[in-house]
This record gives sequence, structure tokens and C-alpha cells, in this order.
Amino acid sequence: MNRPYQPLSRRQRMCRQIFFKILADLGGGVISFRDADGGHQLGSFDSPDALEVNVAIWDGAFYCAAVTGQSAGVGRSYMQGMWDCDQLVNLIRIFARNEKVLRRWTAPTQGLTGLWHRFSFWLQRNTRRGARRNISYHYDLGEDYFAQFLDPGLTYSCAFFAHPGQDLAPAQTEKLDRVCRKLGLGPGDHLLEIGTGWGSMAIHAATRYGCRVTTTTISAEQARYADEKIRRLGLGDRIKVIQKDYRDLTGQYDKLVSLEMIEAVGVKYYPAYFRKCAELLKPEGAMVLQAITVDDRHFRHDARHVDFIKRYIFPGGVLPSVQVMNNTVARATDFQLVHLEEMGLHYARTLELWRENLTDAWTVMQEQGRTEEFLRCWEFYFAYCEGGFRERRIGAAQLVLAKSECRELPLLNLGSAGYAPAMDQPLRRQEGEAS
Repeated sequence: MNRPYQPLSRRQRMCRQIFFKILADLGGGVISFRDADGGHQLGSFDSPDALEVNVAIWDGAFYCAAVTGQSAGVGRSYMQGMWDCDQLVNLIRIFARNEKVLRRWTAPTQGLTGLWHRFSFWLQRNTRRGARRNISYHYDLGEDYFAQFLDPGLTYSCAFFAHPGQDLAPAQTEKLDRVCRKLGLGPGDHLLEIGTGWGSMAIHAATRYGCRVTTTTISAEQARYADEKIRRLGLGDRIKVIQKDYRDLTGQYDKLVSLEMIEAVGVKYYPAYFRKCAELLKPEGAMVLQAITVDDRHFRHDARHVDFIKRYIFPGGVLPSVQVMNNTVARATDFQLVHLEEMGLHYARTLELWRENLTDAWTVMQEQGRTEEFLRCWEFYFAYCEGGFRERRIGAAQLVLAKSECRELPLLNLGSAGYAPAMDQPLRRQEGEAS
């Protein structure tokens, strides 16, 4: 995008001076800024893998937004077209490499601004009513939107790439397969899924592994879509979709799965979440939890800070750390962590493909009524997350949690083909799957 540079006001020049002073010690790369007054360079080529990016500041209001709003302000100003970057992911990577600088940048959130941040986050807390509101904000955008950048199964979580160059759809199937194989799913199992998504996990488990599935969500849009798709595929006898908060679930199940739902739980509710999961499982049961995680050293800071993601994408969201989850599990349940697989770089690739699909469908989505500001918000969201994963500022993990009487899990048998139905019970194909 090329636009004319807008002249800077006195206030904007003051904010620019503050902004450049805050970022004066950047390392790991060089950022070249250009605005109406000319060019300015930050950073240094202090390592063999140093990155280089160019940023065009079309509107000097960017500087004020960045100083006062930190990452939320940077993201908002990108949404509004105030600036562009030739390599957005690498820009995020440079910032992710400079934790000390970032802490200095977010230091104002400890003062009066911090009171506003904490109040805003309090308003987004995940009570039963608040959780429904927060989930609706994101997921009730509708499956027609998500279908523009997800795989045909609409799996909205980290894929697992079995080999370089693998496409998104088979990588998502591989991820779902690994979950099922880690649980040792079979025809005799009743699987509970907390967080339905668009139904891909439930459909995969039922069709490929022959189990019964009860899946729950608090998103009205996802519940409607998943239920309609399951009935259309003739799987209503094997999969039940319920619209209910995890705190209100009852019953006993053989296995449990929850894919990237814990990020919407909230720190205060971790004990209740894990306790409920344990209560819902039989004594010999096990659970696979897939989570986006933050480094243990950054958990306390990030949990209290309202960044771009919490402001514009996932209100009420908090990324857990592995240590915090494990400590909570030990205190609140009889679960034992028996397996953990890190998948952060797989998520970076997943996000790269989502962003490419978003770009390819940009014109179509505008014709469908999506605004430029909305689409730039999601472009920044994907780049923001991808940069964090590539620098291991955030990660992704699959955890297997076993109940006290669980003795056997096929954790080393991840290459098996899974449940093969008898010849008189043909496998029902997923929608869009090749013959």
C-alpha cells in the first residue's frame, strides 16, 4: 500500500521522540522508519540472524497510539491504515527478541494506565455470562468467514506438519489423528470434547475411531453449525452437540479432549476447570489438552497486561504456562502429566498458511461486507502470533493427563493407522474429503 505521508503535529513529534527513546536499545535486527519528516533507524545487526524491515508511517498518530496503547495501540493503528511494513512477521520477531525493551515500553501500565488495563480486564472476566459474551465476540463471526482461511474441515487450532511442504488440510488431519492415538480411542469409548469448534475433532474421532462423542460449546454459532454438519453427514447417532458451559457438565466419560479452549478459561478459573475435567472422567480415563502457552518467566506479566489480542481478538483470554497448568493439576486433581509434546513451530506454519489464505480471499471478503479495517485486524493478529511462535515467545503443546487408575496409553504408537471398521461398516467420509 502506498499513501501520501501526513504532516506530523507537534504532539505527534513529541510522541515519536518518546517512542524512539523507549526503543533505543533494540537488538536482533534493524527497523527503518519513514514518515513525513524523513527516515529514522532503530536496532542493530548484532547477530548472524539479525532481521531487517521497513516501516512506512503514513499518519503520525501512530506514534501517540504506540506510546499510550503499547501493542494494542500499534495493532489498532495498523487496522486503521496508519502504517505498513514490508515484513510484518519479522517486525514482530524483532520486538519478541527484546523482552527488556518491551517491559520498559509496557511500564506505564503499572501506573494510572495500569488501573484502566486492570479494570478493562476485570470487565472481561470469564464468569458464565462473561465467558459467553467473550466467546461470542470472536467465534460468532460465522463459519462463512472462517472458511475463507481454514482448511475444509474448519479446524481452528494448531496443525501438525508430518513433513516439510505438507498442505494445511492433511496437517490438520494428522493433528486430530495424533490426539486420538494418544488417547487410544476405540469403538468402546465415549469421548467428551470441551470446546466443539466447528466440529472437526468430534467428526474425526467418530468416523475414524468409531467412538461415541459428546461435544460442548458456549458459542451459539458453532453449536448450530456443528450440529447441522453432523446431521448432514449422518452421524447424529454417534455425536451429540450440547451448548453448555464446562462448569455445568455432568456424567462420566472414558476419554476427554480439549483443543485450545483453556486460553479462554482465565487464571482464576484454572482450578475449577481442571477439577471439572477430572470429575467428568472415569478413574481409568485420560485427557488430551492442547494449549497455546507462554514461557513460565513471562506468565505473570502477560496475565496482567491487556495486549492487542485481549483487546481486539480474544477478550478475557489468558495464555497459560506449562508450569502453572501442572501446578494447578497437582493441587486440584488426581491427574498426572504423563506426556507433553511441544508444537510451537507447527503453529507458526499454520498461521503462515492462514495468513496467505486470508490475503488470497481479501477481495471476496470485502465483497461479502468485511471492512478493510476488520481484515487488517486479522492480518495483524496472524502476524503477531506467528512472530511470537517463531521466536518461542509463545508456544503450543499437547499434554496427556492420566487419571489415578489409568495404566495403559499407547503414547509410543503414534504411527498407527487408528481404528479400522469392519468391512460391513464402511467409513463415513468427512465432507469435502476425496474418494
